[in-house]
Amino acid sequence: MAPSGRLDSLSAPALKAALAAVDARRLVVDLGRVDYISSAGLGVLFALAKRMRETGGALALCALGDQVRRVFDLAGYIPHFTVAATRAEAVALVSGR
Repeated sequence: MAPSGRLDSLSAPALKAALAAVDARRLVVDLGRVDYISSAGLGVLFALAKRMRETGGALALCALGDQVRRVFDLAGYIPHFTVAATRAEAVALVSGR
């Protein structure tokens, strides 16, 4: 999945719905085209990470831009996610390669 633009209180519900529709045990969320993330966007991704852990799935985030990465760092969320620099690295991480 590769959202783009802003992940804020206006767009977070659509992302949440799109992620809920995905029935996958392994998922990569490419944030390379996200230029802003608010607490609402973080909340959606954190809930996804929790759901994936609880169901034995694997989730990786990739391509976090500087501003998005800074928000994850400030919120203390980086330790709760598998984060990769590229989509290929993220796919390898969730597939166990």
